[in-house]
Amino acid sequence: MATIGKVLKDVGTGIFNRTLGRLTGAGISTDSRIPRAKAKWSGRSDKEDWRVRLQIPAGADALRGAILDNNTLLEPLQESNGMFWPLTPAVVIQHSANYNPLAQTHSNYPFQAYQNSQVDSYNIIGEFPVQNSDDAKHWVATVNFLRTVTKMFFGKEQDLKGNPPPILHMSGYGDHMFNKVPVIVNTFNVELRPGIDYISTKQGQGGLYRQAEVVDEVALTSGESQSWAPTLSNISVLVTPVYSRDSIGRFSLSEFARGDLSGKGANDIGFI
Repeated sequence: MATIGKVLKDVGTGIFNRTLGRLTGAGISTDSRIPRAKAKWSGRSDKEDWRVRLQIPAGADALRGAILDNNTLLEPLQESNGMFWPLTPAVVIQHSANYNPLAQTHSNYPFQAYQNSQVDSYNIIGEFPVQNSDDAKHWVATVNFLRTVTKMFFGKEQDLKGNPPPILHMSGYGDHMFNKVPVIVNTFNVELRPGIDYISTKQGQGGLYRQAEVVDEVALTSGESQSWAPTLSNISVLVTPVYSRDSIGRFSLSEFARGDLSGKGANDIGFI
């Protein structure tokens, strides 16, 4: 019996070590914390993060100052300058070339008159796992970021009062997929499932999530607030690409075909 137990132990340990070895060899850390995880192509552009993300544009200091800076609630998103999906989401993209049919008398086939082309709104749907209180804090920050970017600057605002909801940059999957594509957030959905665990987290800022000093017999220090995040949820966001008149005036189909308009420059945006 002792020999059988030793064999089972050795086999189990070997499988476990080989699994960890494959994960490490693939560049996947065993640390499950969302803020530290970065998806990278092994051996290729290891400095670039290719997760799907929505970010405040670089150089938009006033916008970042109004939303992210000095904001304890959104502090988990400050390093990434916005939100990202920790797991690979489903992205459904549709490009359209629109034509008007011109009916001809005594003809079986109408002529097609070209009208315009466009990139339609597309959905980003991905799971958001939460395994500890740090992940829960990141989940709460993500939901509140989406709530924020679907609202205009209104009420007691001073510097940006009257501005519409911000334009974000969408990036993911490398330079020639989505790279600093300017988008607006039309809608977002967060699924709060029944029958799963919820993890508590504290935010060190009063206001939006201010609650009683004692919640479910868990004492909160002054100025702290508490929220609960599901261990697994779906976050889906519907975005629409938008381009200014100045940006459209710089478009060239030949440059687009060569990939020269993919937003590689520091001040460039990505055309898709």
